[in-house]
Amino acid sequence: MDELCEKLASLGIPSLVFLGAMSATGLSGAAAITAALAALGPGGMVGGVITLLLMCGSLSVITRYGYSAVMIAVSKKIMTKNNFTKEEMYKKVEKMPITRTLKERIKGEINKVE
Repeated sequence: MDELCEKLASLGIPSLVFLGAMSATGLSGAAAITAALAALGPGGMVGGVITLLLMCGSLSVITRYGYSAVMIAVSKKIMTKNNFTKEEMYKKVEKMPITRTLKERIKGEINKVE
């Protein structure tokens, strides 16, 4: 049951993005769907479908583990991949548009990295 809820939650935002794109076209019916998909991604309609699928996949991970866990893991990966020092990564975290509490949690996790 939990897995079903995660999948349904991951479909919510891409659906809202698609509906927003459809309403922005000013068209109706099949023309609105075609124009919205073409506008959402590179490569026309196929790119729009791929963009929505990628959104579903990434949001599925976020709903499973939580936004903060994903942000912490990504920050650690950026630090190790780019060979940043802890001080350099602290500066990057300070520039992120996230809450002060989450910044402190990320810094705490970065501090544990050897």
